[in-house]
Order: sequence, then structure tokens, then C-alpha cells
Amino acid sequence: ATVRCEVRVDTAPDTAGLSETGPLCFIPQKKIVYNGLLPYSDRLDREATELLAEIKANLCRAVLLRELWPGVAFWSRKLFSFLKLYGRRFSKDDHILFIKLLYELVTLPNLEPHMMQSYARLLIQLLKKKELLSRDDLQLPWRPLYDLYERVFYSKTEHLGLIWFPNSVDHILKALIKSCRLYFPASSTKEMLDEWRPLLCVFDVVMQKAISNMELFLPTIMPPEEHSQGFQLWFDELMNLWMSLQNQPSWEGHLVNLFARLANDNIGYVDWTPYIPTIFTRILRSLNLPVGVSQMVSPRYLTNSYDIGYIVLWVTALLGGPGNPAQKELTCLFNSIASFYHPSNHGRWQSRLMRLLQRLPASVVRRVHRERHASPCWITLVPEHQQLTDADLQEFTRSLTGAALLAMFSKTDSTDAAYALQNLALLTPELVIPPVLEKTYAAMETLTEPHTLTATLSCMIGMARSLVSPNNRYPEGRAHVLPLLMGSLPGVDPNDFSKCMITFQFITTFTTLVPLVDCSSAPSQRNDLTECVLVYLCVSLCRCFALIDSSTLEQTRDEMETDTQTHLESLVELGLSSTVSTILTQCSLEIYKVALQKVFNFATSNIFETCVSGRLVADMCRAAAKCHPSESLRLFVPHCCSVISHITDNEELQSEDELDKELLWNLQLLSEVTRVDGKQMLKYQGDLERILRVCVRLRCKRVYTLACSLLEHTLRSFSLIYPTEYRSTSGGFPKSSFCAEDWGRPGDVAALGVCWHVPGPEEESFVFHLLSHLLHPELQRIKGHVSGEQPMSREELLQSLAIVQHCLLGAGNLLPPLDGPHVSDLVSSMVNLGEVKLYIGVDYDASRENYRESICQTMRLLLHHILEHSEDDTKSLFVIIKIISDLMFFRGTHKKEFDSRWKSFTLVKKSMENRVSWKSTQTCWLFVSMSHLQGDLNTLKMVVEGSEYKVVHRDLLCDLLLLSTSTYSQVRSRAQNVLIAALGTYSFSYRDLIPRILQLLSPQHTSVTQQQFKGALYCLLGMYSGIPMASARDWEWVGQVWPALVRCGLSPTMSLEKPSIGRLLDDITDRIVRQHDTIGINFTVSKGCVEVAIQIAQSKNPTPCLEVPSKEEIKEGLQRQRIRNVVAARKYEKLVNDLLDCLEDRDLPWKFEHMATDWLSLLLREDHPLPPDAVLYFTQSLVHDSISIRKVAISAMAGILKQLKRPSKKVAVKPSDISGIEEPDGLCVGDREGNRWLQYDSNNLPLTQEKWDSQCFVEKTHWGYYSWPREMMIYASSEKPKDDLPYEEMSEGEKIIFEYFSDPEFIDQLIEFLSLEDRKGKDSFNPRRFLLFKGLFRNYGDAFLPLLRPHLEQLASDPHESSQRCVCEITAGLIRGSKHWSFSKVEKLWQLLCPLIKTALTNITVETYTDWGTCIATACEGRDPRKLHWLFELLMESPLSGEGSSFRDASLLYVLQGGLAQQQWRVSELLHRLLAYLEPKLTQVYKNVRERIGSVLTYIFMIDVALPHTRPTTSPHVAEFVTRVLERLKPLTSEPEIHNHVHEENTQETDERTQAVKLLKTVLKWLMTSAGRTFTTPVQQQLQLLPLLFKIAPVEIDESYDEMKQDARTCLSLMSQGLLYPEHIPLVLAALEEMAGSRSWHARFSVLTYLQIMVFYNLFTLLSVPAEVLRIRKLVMQLLLDEQLEVRDMACTTLSGLLQCQFFPLDSSLQTQLQTLSQTCLPKARGELASTGNHNNTYLVRRHAGVLGLSACILSSPYDVPDWMPQILMDLSSHLNDPQPIEMTVKKTLSEFRRTHHDNWQEHRQCFTDDQLLVLTDLLVSPCYYA
Repeated sequence: ATVRCEVRVDTAPDTAGLSETGPLCFIPQKKIVYNGLLPYSDRLDREATELLAEIKANLCRAVLLRELWPGVAFWSRKLFSFLKLYGRRFSKDDHILFIKLLYELVTLPNLEPHMMQSYARLLIQLLKKKELLSRDDLQLPWRPLYDLYERVFYSKTEHLGLIWFPNSVDHILKALIKSCRLYFPASSTKEMLDEWRPLLCVFDVVMQKAISNMELFLPTIMPPEEHSQGFQLWFDELMNLWMSLQNQPSWEGHLVNLFARLANDNIGYVDWTPYIPTIFTRILRSLNLPVGVSQMVSPRYLTNSYDIGYIVLWVTALLGGPGNPAQKELTCLFNSIASFYHPSNHGRWQSRLMRLLQRLPASVVRRVHRERHASPCWITLVPEHQQLTDADLQEFTRSLTGAALLAMFSKTDSTDAAYALQNLALLTPELVIPPVLEKTYAAMETLTEPHTLTATLSCMIGMARSLVSPNNRYPEGRAHVLPLLMGSLPGVDPNDFSKCMITFQFITTFTTLVPLVDCSSAPSQRNDLTECVLVYLCVSLCRCFALIDSSTLEQTRDEMETDTQTHLESLVELGLSSTVSTILTQCSLEIYKVALQKVFNFATSNIFETCVSGRLVADMCRAAAKCHPSESLRLFVPHCCSVISHITDNEELQSEDELDKELLWNLQLLSEVTRVDGKQMLKYQGDLERILRVCVRLRCKRVYTLACSLLEHTLRSFSLIYPTEYRSTSGGFPKSSFCAEDWGRPGDVAALGVCWHVPGPEEESFVFHLLSHLLHPELQRIKGHVSGEQPMSREELLQSLAIVQHCLLGAGNLLPPLDGPHVSDLVSSMVNLGEVKLYIGVDYDASRENYRESICQTMRLLLHHILEHSEDDTKSLFVIIKIISDLMFFRGTHKKEFDSRWKSFTLVKKSMENRVSWKSTQTCWLFVSMSHLQGDLNTLKMVVEGSEYKVVHRDLLCDLLLLSTSTYSQVRSRAQNVLIAALGTYSFSYRDLIPRILQLLSPQHTSVTQQQFKGALYCLLGMYSGIPMASARDWEWVGQVWPALVRCGLSPTMSLEKPSIGRLLDDITDRIVRQHDTIGINFTVSKGCVEVAIQIAQSKNPTPCLEVPSKEEIKEGLQRQRIRNVVAARKYEKLVNDLLDCLEDRDLPWKFEHMATDWLSLLLREDHPLPPDAVLYFTQSLVHDSISIRKVAISAMAGILKQLKRPSKKVAVKPSDISGIEEPDGLCVGDREGNRWLQYDSNNLPLTQEKWDSQCFVEKTHWGYYSWPREMMIYASSEKPKDDLPYEEMSEGEKIIFEYFSDPEFIDQLIEFLSLEDRKGKDSFNPRRFLLFKGLFRNYGDAFLPLLRPHLEQLASDPHESSQRCVCEITAGLIRGSKHWSFSKVEKLWQLLCPLIKTALTNITVETYTDWGTCIATACEGRDPRKLHWLFELLMESPLSGEGSSFRDASLLYVLQGGLAQQQWRVSELLHRLLAYLEPKLTQVYKNVRERIGSVLTYIFMIDVALPHTRPTTSPHVAEFVTRVLERLKPLTSEPEIHNHVHEENTQETDERTQAVKLLKTVLKWLMTSAGRTFTTPVQQQLQLLPLLFKIAPVEIDESYDEMKQDARTCLSLMSQGLLYPEHIPLVLAALEEMAGSRSWHARFSVLTYLQIMVFYNLFTLLSVPAEVLRIRKLVMQLLLDEQLEVRDMACTTLSGLLQCQFFPLDSSLQTQLQTLSQTCLPKARGELASTGNHNNTYLVRRHAGVLGLSACILSSPYDVPDWMPQILMDLSSHLNDPQPIEMTVKKTLSEFRRTHHDNWQEHRQCFTDDQLLVLTDLLVSPCYYA
């Protein structure tokens, strides 16, 4: 019964897999190759073709009959399963049609969100393999997809609760767009740019939208001839924008992602060379590494840093090409950050660095694969000259190895480093493996550092493949295999768990790749190897035996603990068995026999306890037996059988409760050893049957449990289909010739004859023979027990059930599934919704008894018997629940077991595959496992999805429901799990069960117990989380469940005293609210869908199996669609009314009232108005007693008002007609003549009716800044707005709201509630309330103003924060709601509002000033400033009046700033006025006013940007301002150091100097706030202020300094981090050189700290201008010779930092210069030195400078020893006795050297000669205290 299958190789397309039923009539796109390895692959092929025909037929039928639900939904799920089971096994034409159909479905305009999401998922699957369809085969329009994206992402109604999207919708839509953009037509790029260019206004939030749209949609994969229509249209424009940005705005990341994708898709077609220094500088900056003394990082950089994944992609794409310029920068990048990888350094930047290291090699591997090994397809190849050569790869590896070797031992992320090394070893094994090997051998020898061993072994596991593979890159690798294997054995250590596991993994990996063969028959020179292999085997087995001995139960447990395994032990068990199994599988027969004998002796000469060590040994024996069943069964079975029979022959044993250890152990051993090839076990069937018949009936529980597992394993071995051979080389082992050729040999799918075990007739008959002798009598016994003829005790019953359960588990594969008539009338459909039968390799024999049926009947009888007579027998109930679940779902594998196998398989595959040349590099083992998994997947799929719901199932589900609502909670919860799984499996079964569950909740049903009530609630909760929510999308079920849940509050059983029920209801409400997404009412199918469906219906190969629906059918379908939509709308209204009816009931507890109100608010929709009763309810609830209901009502009212909004009329205008100026060709951005008319102009304000009507108001702030939209639509002002809606014309809902809001009492109550405090100190401006008032004033004009006016005036004059907050919300709502009012109304409104706002602002307090800021900002957002001129003029009057406190001044400025910031570039006149007003007042005394002014100045100058194509702005310019300020700071520039002598009290002094100091403080505040906010930094202007800052900034870090010094230091730190352009560098350096000559040593010191940060943050930009590098070197050397000691020390630190990031090389000229300095002679006697004073001091300084320089060299390489280091160390040591401060410097350097080199001293000492080592030891060992 063993079948050997060869895979049919697809030689030429025309014979693609001939199957026995005739040739396949099409070329499949891509099959799953593993299906071809299964023993029943012919049947599968036939089946797949039939299934495809069925799917095509039903899918197009459902679309033509317009039946989206359930028809299309059902069959699209089937298509999804088809892809999982057979891959893309359809023709190209079908593939394209499926994609087109789904694309049409996804983009249907008002499709319900959940359906859209499931179609999108399927479409992503279909588009996944992009090489299968080229751009010529398929084109998809981009517009429909963009409209969908816009509708979902920027939904105008989602925030009002009018539509609810599923949580994952964002992520799925983005994935869909990524899959589709490949197929957008060539013209789409231009269309997209026209669409999004008008949005590119950098000051506006809309910029984020524009750039992220571009990142998502712009296609970058195009053939070269289309590039001019593709990226060349936008590349220069966006690249220049990016180059000129300096402060990482939040959208910069999207831009980088776009460039990275472009680079990766078009390697060789874009010239990146001019940009490379900038790219690398910005990458380095975005790693946010702490640098320099102060180590500040601007918070802006932390939140907006780039995505590492895209950085890696970009860098990978830049590598290669002539001269390989990017590699030089990459090497430099890794040199400068290498020290951050050392294990002793960590911080929050670490995870980003680790990700970079881990992903970069993987990405390069992918690129090498793409260039050298990818199968040819339509995507453009990388041009020859740009491909990576071997030399490029070696360079790349060299640049990363250092960092990877350091990171290997990292405490947290060593796996990342191992992954990096694994990939580097694939690229260049000869460079990476040797250093890791060295570390591994060293780690194996030390006993003290287990961490290093685990780290190095995990790296070696990843490199195993590269080490042994037969290519000749690193031939020495193989010699290391045996020493490594031997060396790793001490790792099998029972005391160190993690070491033990990693060692097992190590051994398994190596032996999988390397067969262990007896080489003695090979030519004589290899005899030593055989001995090695044998010795290795013996030693390794001995280690395993020792491990087992140390883990017996007695040793690992106290007496009291349980006998179950702990989690760790189960892991060891797994590790041990897989290791032994792998070692023995890979042996040749001779070696295997030796090993088997050892294992057998070990297992049979001891008796193990069956819990811990017994399981380990039994597992080991199973692993051994699996490899050669015939050999091993011959040893084990007779031995065990004879021992067992000998013991059980004794009659008295039958009734004993505890039995002999020996019996237990032998049973356990036998039950594991029999898990092998069934064919080999047939010889022993008599013995096995005899033992089973005796042992399963013994009374001792442990014995019969083991016997049952023996029974299950025996049955499984006979009845399942599984592969019988896992070898790493196909075709057995070669007999002669040395076998190292086999090492790491890849398997070849085509020639891989897998041996399968398929049950033959003999085996089947033995299985049924066993069942009839063991299962049948048990079922009879149980029936006897139920009828009362032969009652059993509970223990006996459990024993019977155990036998039944294990028989079912053993033979489940051969028992046909439950069958019978299916339950009809659950759902009406014109499409067939039947289940699809799949073949799983077993032909059921109808003549035999169907045991599944009989077990099912017996179990149901028993279940009802137990529930009636002994409900407390929970143990039996547990087993029955398990059996019911297996009856329904089990066909040979459990889903859980399958998932864990799948997971472990993918892990092993990952560590062993070779990603460079994917093709055929999997070892055979991987192929065999994969095909086994694929076979099981087929089995599972049969059970898991869309099975038909039959009457049998209904009976079982009703039984489960009984159990789910029974008395005992554990029984309930187990039954509920099975019930939920079943409801998810059988189509539409929930419709049958829901009424039964709800029955238990209904208030009429009085006999319900609390347990039943809770059980029913838990079932509903489970359904909400467990069932694929496609089912919860129908009105039918929501309409039943929600009202029932609310009504259950009236049930007599319901009591809120029990906290468990309260929590349960909260969970259900929470689940419903969280998972609710809008359910569709209106389903229509577009014309496009129908057209594609007709094409599918007419397609051939395979022809759809049904006729196209007739005209009559289609007519009926359309009719049904109309009826379905009407019915859905009715059901929706009925649900709303049902909930309202529940709420009418006075007895309803408050919890249920809240539930009902929450759910009602979920039912607001944009496509169907809310019924008037509900509008009434929500309006009344605005003044409800309960605060939570009021909150819901406020949100709901905003949504209802949006539903009732009347559309405003829009007209198209041409900007050039208004301005009279034609737009120039080419880009012209910013303030220009053509958009001058949009500006605020106080000479031309709409103050009269005529002017108001004649002006064109443009509400969108960003329009016209970058470019004009293609068609500009603005609100029509010419049309007279109908002032008020007459009451007669209002709809029902509008009337209700109007009446309530016209009622003074209602308004009084509402305002009273709104001005209450909610949570003290936590409240803030509430956008929900704002939206409510905005809606009221938008829909009803100023109808309610007269009533509100007195309230507003009273609230405005009340300084309490809740009153002020209420005024804020209403004011903002008024201003925004009056957008379309007529001039007369608006004028009246402002006559009311101006005094009101003035009053309120005089009462402003600390709690409310942010609310007023929010209010004014909200009111001005997206509004034309000319319409709000009243407000701006009011706020501009005199913000700094000085009348109130300083706090009031600051607050008024804050409020004004909120308004102006929203208007950005359109109020330049106001900005000028404000600046002119503020400039004389910059010398403020108060700190809070200074800070606010600083922030306002930032906003005033924000518009002055230096971006490409941008015209000079009409807003204020920084340069002019700085010139004026410098003029006023003159008195300070002449002083050497500036101290702040101004005290706040004596404000009388008005001399120039004091004023200047005050001014300087304000300027500092401005510099600080603008550092992170502006888009471009005015470098020249900042430089003019630098000298002043250097004079103030303190040197030490001390918190007690006054504000001015702290600010100066912050400014310097932020400025030094700024991004510089090549043209700025000379200016900055000139300023620094000037400061370095300053008299103040503080300033000279600060120059160095500034320099450190500046160089690191602009590293590559500086390196690209060599002349400036020399200037910096000269500057540092000059400061190294400074007379002030602190400055010299700092210069030393700076120098070592610059050397470390290789900013300039440590060449011989620098060394000579330093050595010459250090050898400066000092005058002889010490006394003279003091007396002669200054002259000699210069000698000391020079000598000290030299020593400091040498010391900087040593400190610059903290973790290695370069060639020059030993000599410099010797030079330094000669200065140990020099005078201070030299001696101190030398000592510090040496101790630092010792600290950093201590870890790897063994390695480092190789670099020194013996003499040098002697000197060093003397220096580094501290002298003895007593000496």
C-alpha cells in the first residue's frame, strides 16, 4: 500500500500536466507544485477543473441575477478557498476576467463597507504574483479606486457617525492600491499630478494628504519607453522640494517612501549621484542618535523619523554602478555608527539601528536574486552596468561585518544580528564565516559566559547552509562541520534550558544538511571520518541519556505537585525527539543499526516513570523507529508484547487500581513505537490486537489511558495518508565514494519520488476488524447503560467513552462524514449555495458499518440520559463534547495541530533556505513536509468553510446549545467553544439557532434559570467574536438580536446584583459597538459588473457548468433586487422603532436604556434619513437626566442635522477671469499677481451688500498657492440665499427640531446642562457640541439667535471655566454655521458677537485660554479671511495693551495666533501690521509674554520659505527683521561676555544695554520655537546671531543658570543640529573660526561642542566638500593648542570623535605632527618652571597638546586594535612621569583603553609584540598597595 509518486514535469506549455481524464485545456497561471506530489494528484487535477467551472458559472450567474448577497458573497469566498488549495490554477484569460469582475465589485459606489473589504482581500490575492500578468494583459482605471479611497479615508460623514467602517479597512485598502497601481494606464501619472498639485501648500494640513496620495498611487514600474509619461513628470519637482526642506515636516516620510520605491523599481534609470550625500546625511539624521555633550534631540525628529524598511530599500537600490559611489557613503555611515552597536550601549534608538542592520543584508540578497536568478518576466531588468558585481558585494559585506559582529552579543536583539549574518554569509561566505567561527570556537571553550555560546550558535545555525553547501566560495567550510558538532555537545545540559534548546536546534540543522554515512567502504584515506561519525553518534546519544536521567519525576517535582508536564519539559521533549530523529534519519543503515541498538538497550534495561523521563525516552524511541520501521519494530514490538502479556496473564490484575511500573512503561514505549509506517506493522497485527483487547479493559486508569493511546496510534498508522521518507538527499545514499558531494544538496521537485503510505485493503480490513471488536461492544455497553439494563459506574462510563473517543480519533480518516437531508428555507437565493466536495484520498466503503453515524446516535442518547439523571457527571460531559466536536470536524487532522506544524515548518524553512537563488534550493525534507501539509490543508478545508447545514448537524447543535446553557460553568464554556466553531462552519446555521437562543432571553419565558440566561448571553458574545462577521451583516439577525438583548432587561431572571451578568452585558455592548460597521440597505450592481459577468459566462477552458440565466430569470433577479432593497429599508425602520418601543418601557433598568441609546446612535446613516420618532427621542434626550445619554444625543444630533442639510449651489469660475492675469507656463508658486485677489486687503473689505455680492469668496486656504485646480468650483454668491426655511416646507424631522429649539424652557435647560462641569480639570473644548451648533445655525439660519442671545451674554460675563467653555463652543458653531448666510444676517451676527467676544476675553483665565484659542482657530479653519474681517480687526486692535496682567497679554496673542495660523499665506497684510505692532514691544519684561511673542514671530515668518519655484513672499521677511534687530543689539556685540544683570524689579533703567539684553531674551525665544517648526532655516540670518550666543552660553551643565543662559545653550544645540547645504558650509566655518579667536574661553569651548554636533548631523554633505574638511581639521588642531586646559580637553574629545566617524583619516602626516608636538622639550628643574612663568608654559601646552592628540587616536577606536595603535600606546606610556596635566591625561587614556578592550582581550593581544605586552601589563595592572 505504499505509493511512490513522481511529479509530472511541465515540459512544454502544450502538455501542461496531462491528467488521465484527457489533457488540461489551458495553461495554468501558477499551480501549487506540492499538490503534484500527493498520491491522489490526478483526482485533484480533475476536481480543480470541475470546481473552477462551477465557480465561474455561479459567480457570473449571481452577478447577472443582481444577487450580491448571498450569491456573489458565497461564491467569491469559494474562489478564495480555490486559490488556497490549488493556487492560480486557471488560464490567463480567466485570471484577467476574475480581476476585472472583482475590481468592478470593489468600486461599486455604495457598497456596504464589509463587503467591499472582503472583495478587496480576494482581489489582493488575485493580483499577488505580479509576474503572471503584464501591463499589456491588464489595465485598471485609477479613478474609481481613488474615489473609493477618498470616500473611506477622508469620509465627510464618518466623524458624525453616519457611516461606520471596519477597523482593518485602512490597511486593506492601502494594500489593494499597492497591488493595483502596477496596472494603472501610462496616462494616469499626469492625471494624478493635475489632481493633487493644487493641494501642495506646505503650510496646510492638506499637504499631508497630497503627498501620501502620491506615495500610494503614483505608478513606478513601467517599461523605459514610458518613463517620460511616468516618474520623469514629477521627479525633479518633488526631489527639489525634498532637498530644500530642512525640518522634517510630518509628510516628509511619505516623500522618502516614494523615492525609495522609485529607486528600487528603476535601478539604473534614475541618476541619483548628485543626491547621494544628501540622502545619506538625512538617513543618518533620521536615526536620532544622541551626539555631543548635551545630547538633545529635537522632539520633531523623533516623531517624524523615516521608515527603516524604505531607507533600506533606497540604500539597496543606490548600490552598484560605475564607481559605486553609494558604497563609500554606506561604509562611512556604518563606521560612524558602529560603536552604537556595542552591547554595552543602549537607548531608545537601539531598535531602529538593529532593524537597519537586520534588513539591509536581506534587501541586498533580494536584489542579487532579482539580478541573477529571477525567472524572466515582463518587468524591466536591471541594466548590465548597474548590476552588483562580486566585488561590490564584498565591499558591502566588509562595511557591515564590523557592526554585525558587535551586535551579535546584544542583550536584546541578538537574533537580528544572526539574521543579518545569515544573509551576509549567502552573499560572501568567505568573508563572514571565518570571524564567526573563531568566536564560536572560543565560546565553546569558555564555561563562564553561556550567553556568548547561545548567541554564536544561533548565528551558526543561520549560516549552516552557506558553510556546507557545495559551491566553491568557501571550500574550507566543510572541514569545520564535525569539530563544530562535537564541540556543541556539552551544550546538552539539563541545568541550562536555553542553551540546551539552541544546541538541539544546532545539531538538527547541521545533520539535516549533512548525511552521516559509514565511509569505510570509500577509498581508504577516509577511515578516520567513519570513526569520527561513530564516536559522535555514541557521544551524542550518551549526552541525551544523561539529560533524561536528570529529569525523572522524582527529581523535578515535589511530592505534592501534579503529574502533568511543565511547559519547559514539553519543549525539551520536542527538541530531543526532533534532534534524535534528524540524526538517525540522516544516517546510513550500518550506522543506524549501531545507534538503534544503543537506544533499545537504554530503553529496555531501565524502567522509567511515565510522566517526564518516560515521555522523553519513548519519544526518542519513536524518532528512532520512524527512520527504518522494519528494523526497529523487529526489536521493540516482540519485546514489549512479551513483557506486557507476561504481566497481564495474571487474573487478579483486572480489578486493581494501581499497577506495576513495568507494565506502564512498556505500554508507553509500545504506544510510541507504533507510530510508524502501517505496512511494516501488519506482521504484528495479532500481537497488537491481543494486547489491546486485554489492556483497554483493565481497571487501572493509567493503564487503560496508555492502552487507548496505543489503540489510537495503531489505527492512525494504518488508516492515514502520510509520507514515509524524509531524507535530505533523494534516492537513498550512494554506497561507495565519499559523500561530501551530498552535503547541503538541494532537492529537485521534479525528481523527488516521495513514498506515501496509502491504506490498502489489508490495512483497512484490520482497522474495521479492530473497530468491530473494540468500539462496537463499547457502544452496546453505553446503550445498555442508557436503557438501564446494564448500569455502569462513572469510572466505567469514562473508560468506555475514552475507548470510543480514541477509536474515532484513530480511524476518523476512514469514516465517511455525517450525511443526510439538509435544512431548507434558511435563506432564499436564486444561486446554488451547496457545499463543494473535495477528494481527500480515501474512497469510503459503503458496505461497512458507518461508525460515525452510530457513535453520533449513541452519544446523543447518552447525553440526554446524563443531563436528566446525573448532570454533575462533568467529566463524562467533557468527553462527550470533545466527541461531538470530532464527529463534526475531525477527518484525520485537527486545525490546531495543523497550524502549529505549519508554523514550525516555516521557521525551519527560513533558517535553511538560500534566498539568493530561490530556484530548487529547498532540501528534500522541506518539499516532503510541504506536500504533506498541503494534503492536510485539503482535508481541513473540506470541514472548515461553507459546509452544508444538514439535519444531523442541527440535532448536534441543539444538543450543544443545551450544554452551553447547563448548570456547570466549565461544561458551558467548552460547549460554547464547539458551538461557535460549528456556527462558523455550516452556512447560515446561525439563522436556525438565533431564535432558539433568544427564546431563553425573552421576558415571557419565565422558567429560565440564571445559568441558562448567562449561557445564552455568552453564546451571543461568542457569535459576535467568533463567527465570520459576514453573517452578522443581515438585517434579519440584527433586527432580532438587538431588541431581544434590550428586552432581556425585563426578564425575571435578569438581576444586575450579580456583577458577572453586568460585566457580560458590558462586554456584549462593547463588542457590538466596536465591531459594528454600516450594514447596506441599497444593493445595486453596475453595468460594468454585468458586462464582465457576461464575458465570464462566454469564456472557455473550462466552460462554466451552467447555462447563462434566461431573460425571464434576469428579469426576476432585477425584480428581487428591487424588493430586497425595499424590504431592507423597512427592516431598518422596524429595528429603529423596536428599540424606541423598548425605551418607552418604564420598567427598563438604566443599563439597558443606555445600551439601546448607544445602538440607536449606531443606526444613523447617510443614505437613509432617521425615522422622525427617533429624531424626537434624540432631541428630547439632549436634556435627559443621565449625562452619558446626553453625550450620545449630542453626537447623534450633529449627525441628524447633517442628514437634513440642504445642498448649496456651486458654480465654476476661472481664476484668470477674476485677476485678469493669465497663469505663466511652468511652475510659479507662492504670492504672485494671479492670486493677489485672494489676499486680505483692508482697503477693499466687503462692508456693503454690493461689495459682498460682487466678491468671489474662496473658502479653501490652499487653493491658488501652488497651482489652480483644473475646474474651480466655488459657492455661488450671486444667488440670493433663501433666508429662512418656511415652517410649511420643512420635513417631519426638521419640524421636530425647530419646535424644540424655539421653546425657551428647552433652551434654558439645554444651556444649563451644557455649562455644567463634567470632569474637573480634564474638560476642554468639545468638538461634538461645536458640530451640534454648527449644524443648527447652518440648517436654520439665525432663527434661534434671539432665544440664545441673553444666555450667551450672561455666560460670557461669567468667568467660570464651564460657562466660558460653553460660550466658546456656541461661538465657534455660530461663526462656522453662518458660512452661507446673507450679508444682512452676517452683519447683525457680528454686531452681537464683537462685544460678546470682547467681554469674554477680558474674563479669560488660565483654564480657558486654550479653549478660546481652539474656538477662534476652529472658527477660522477653511474660511475666506475676507468674510471674517470683523473678527480679525477685533483681535488686532491691541493685543499687548498692558491693561490686564501679563497673562492676559499672552493669552490675547495666543488667541490671535490661533486665528492667523489657520489663514496661512492669505493675510500677509495682517502679518505686517502685527509685526510692526510687536517690534517696539520686543523688550518685554515678563517671561510668558516673551515666550508667546517668540511663538507668534515664528508664525509671522513661517510663510517666508526658500522652496523651489517659490516667489518671494509678500509676508514679512526674516532677513529684514534680523538686520533691524542686530542694529538694536549693537551695545552687546562689543562685550567679551554677556551677563544678565537686569533684575525684574528695577524696571526703571532704560539705558541701551539693558534694553538690548531684554530684546536678546525675546530673540532667543523666537530662535528656539522656530528651530523645529519652519520648513526652511534662514542660515545666513542665524549666523549673524551666532557670535552673541557663543558669548552667553555656559560651559558646564548646571540647572541653576538663569533663563537667558539656558536658552542660549538650547539654541546652540538646536542650531548645530540643523541641516546644512554645501553653499552654507563656508559661512558657518567662517563664523566658527572667528569665534575660535575670541578672548573668552567659554566661547572657544562652545565652538567645539557646536562643531561635534554639526559634523555628525551633516556628515556626508561636509565630506562632499574636501576643502572644508581641511578647514575643520585645522580649526580643531588650533584649539588643541589652546592655552586653556578645558578647551584642549574638549578639542581632544572632538578629534577622537571626528577620527572615529572617519571624517578625516589618521594618516602618517597627522601622526607625525602629533608625535612632534608630544616630544616638545620641557625646561629641566621644576622650580624654574614655576618661576619663569609664561614663556615655559607654552612648551607645556604644546607637549600636552601632542599627548592629547595621541590619546584622541587611541580613544577613536574603542573596540578594535588597528595597526598603528600599539606604537602610539608605547609612545604614550613614556609620558607617564611628565608634569600635570599630562600625567593625568595619560592615566585616563590607559584606563579607558583597558575598559573598552577588556571584553575581547584574547583577540586583541595578538596585535602586540611580546615586549609591548610586557610594558602594557605593567601599565594596566594597578601597583600593589603594600609594595
